[in-house]
Amino acid sequence: MKRDRYLSKIAARFAVAPVVALLGPRQCGKTTLARMYADRLTDTSVTRFDLEDPTDLAALAEPKLALQGLGGLVIIDEIPRAPELFPLLRVLVDRPGNPARFLILGSASRDLIRQSSETLAGRIGHLELTPLQLGETGAESLYPLWERGGFPPAFLATDDSASRQWRKDYVATFLERDLPALGISIPPQSLRRFWMMLAHYHGQLLNLSELGRSFGAADTTVRGYLDILEATFMVRLLQPWYENVGKRQVKSPKLFFRDSGLLHTLLGIADRDALLHHPKLGASWEGFALEETIRALAVGAEEVWFWGTHAGAELDLLVTADGRRLGFEIKYTAAPRVTKSMRAAIDTLRLDRLVVVYPGDRRLALADNIEAIGLADLVQAVSA
Repeated sequence: MKRDRYLSKIAARFAVAPVVALLGPRQCGKTTLARMYADRLTDTSVTRFDLEDPTDLAALAEPKLALQGLGGLVIIDEIPRAPELFPLLRVLVDRPGNPARFLILGSASRDLIRQSSETLAGRIGHLELTPLQLGETGAESLYPLWERGGFPPAFLATDDSASRQWRKDYVATFLERDLPALGISIPPQSLRRFWMMLAHYHGQLLNLSELGRSFGAADTTVRGYLDILEATFMVRLLQPWYENVGKRQVKSPKLFFRDSGLLHTLLGIADRDALLHHPKLGASWEGFALEETIRALAVGAEEVWFWGTHAGAELDLLVTADGRRLGFEIKYTAAPRVTKSMRAAIDTLRLDRLVVVYPGDRRLALADNIEAIGLADLVQAVSA
């Protein structure tokens, strides 16, 4: 599947920095995308190292000897497994007439590898790669993408059973192999139990004390587990927006699983029929549409929020970009309508526009500055 948008972003990062870090969850397509980018460079040499390959690991036993003579594009896959390479990369890219550019791949967020990559400050550009998005798969794939999630092997599986089995295996591998490889020494069974418990909090306000009591652990332990899942792109903690508006506002973040397919696996949802009859249907749609909207808008975590008051007014997603405030209310309904809460959000937050995101295919003007748009049409419009 072509991912031209990301290929252009890699080229743009290289225009200003000699090192580009391509970060994202395991199996989201980082290695494939790096290969696609390399294939475009017809007049440049390409050297690849995969730090999960024993042969490549052996080749990097003396990293300076292995890397200092290379030019062109150098791809290093799973860089978090060798944090000692970061200081060496700084030395290499600071050479006069440096002949090489480095594309480094990792399954951990910038925050998780920040301590190791601080030596590359001013020399590195970061790019987060997500699993497949609706803008890439097409509007006709909305329900399969929602049901299966965006990890390529899950979305492209031959049938629901194969997709479901892949996702189950992914969870097991993530807990038993991937986290220990990142230096995280938490018993897999403990994190699995915690992860399954979190699935039932999807779309809800985060209460560390309540989670701790349910899990039988201290608040600090729960916070540590959440930090791991957030840093490995498994969950999103959507922060609250609050300002001096004369109302008591919610100040706790909301918890969302970033991939709907993994959420459905943890909730035991087997297929679309089970999803459409599940008590978490609305929360699942909210998380899926939220991620798709954020990805289509290409905004960072520092530009997205939710808003709520203790009196009940709320807004599912607030985006602050280019000096504008855009509001998004996400509803799983065939007949979206204006609510008192929406009007309160527009007046209190001084929104430039509010969009009701729903699964339909009609664009409806509901009121001044309030419009209902189907998710597929919204993604297509903002991605164009």
